[in-house]
Amino acid sequence: MKQTLANHIKNIGGWTTKRKILCFAVDDYGNIRLHSPSSVEKLKSKGVQLSGRFDYLDALDTREDYEQLFEVLGSIKDKYLNPAIFTSYALSANIDFDKVLKERRKYEYELLPETYKKLAADDLAYEGAFEMLQEGIANKFIKPQFHGREHLNVSLFQDLLNIEHPHLMANLENRSYAGIPKLAEKPTVGFTQAFAFWDEKEVEYHKSIIKDGLRCFEKVYGYKSVTFTPPAQQLHPKLYNYINQQGVISIDKSRSMQRHLGQNEFIQEKNKLGYQNNQEHITMVRNVVFEPTEDRGVDWVEFTFKQIQAAFRLNKPVIVSSHRVNYCGHIDPENRTKGLIILKALLQKVVQKYPEVEFMSVDQLAEEINAGSNL
Repeated sequence: MKQTLANHIKNIGGWTTKRKILCFAVDDYGNIRLHSPSSVEKLKSKGVQLSGRFDYLDALDTREDYEQLFEVLGSIKDKYLNPAIFTSYALSANIDFDKVLKERRKYEYELLPETYKKLAADDLAYEGAFEMLQEGIANKFIKPQFHGREHLNVSLFQDLLNIEHPHLMANLENRSYAGIPKLAEKPTVGFTQAFAFWDEKEVEYHKSIIKDGLRCFEKVYGYKSVTFTPPAQQLHPKLYNYINQQGVISIDKSRSMQRHLGQNEFIQEKNKLGYQNNQEHITMVRNVVFEPTEDRGVDWVEFTFKQIQAAFRLNKPVIVSSHRVNYCGHIDPENRTKGLIILKALLQKVVQKYPEVEFMSVDQLAEEINAGSNL
């Protein structure tokens, strides 16, 4: 009863439509976390404290990851015979491990195609992976959107590199980036939180990363991103207008969260889908959770489907929140198999109950809201 009430309450307010629109917003594509299956034990042997499924299972998408995902998405069609589609909130750059290790002076990045090229030279799993991604984009199985330039906090990385922190160096030597510690002087900054900060002055540096990141995104994926979600939802609200000025029309935000302003000062931020007061961008708010390989003691098909029903009942489009770790199998193929079986079962249940469903990418939904249609 309590969960049913929560499923409905989170859909109160904001943009509505009588159409049954369903989007998947899936974070972290394009990001290296673990280099290979052997990385976990190598990092642990160096004292790196790994924690949770992201540190143990997440890795850059292989050709097989994409092939199997696209097979599932392509097997389920909406009322217009469009396949299900992932909006992959994606990165366009990763650490240039070779350059950083050689110079040991400053952070350097490389673009995603270069990352794939290097990995494919040593691991056949990555051969043709980027080309498979491009094929998936062309076939409308996946639509990358901006998740930042890289999925790491550059300032924290540089601070740790300056002192050659042993956990950072162990990661660099293993071509990974997992289990990185915080620094006591920056308690609000986690290693994956690209736009987290301690002092508000860092916002200016974040502007330069965002601008360069959008340039990199267009170079890697071949088009401009019109939506954005920051890694781990960490972003100073001063950046909203700046991001909008760069051509991004919608920003993905939590329905309710404590937004950091600097030096441990927070404000309560509440959001709803659509345009909000005093903001020129569209706010995207995910209203359904789907993490099929996370052990929460729930039946993920039923748990997620009930959230979808509540959203449709209140005339809201569905934006399903998920992460790549549920569908990647380079570290553990059984993890990918499990995630995809549950994903297919959920999609089958949706089209059976709602044959009028429309699969959309989040940027398509943003354009619908921007046009003011279907209110």
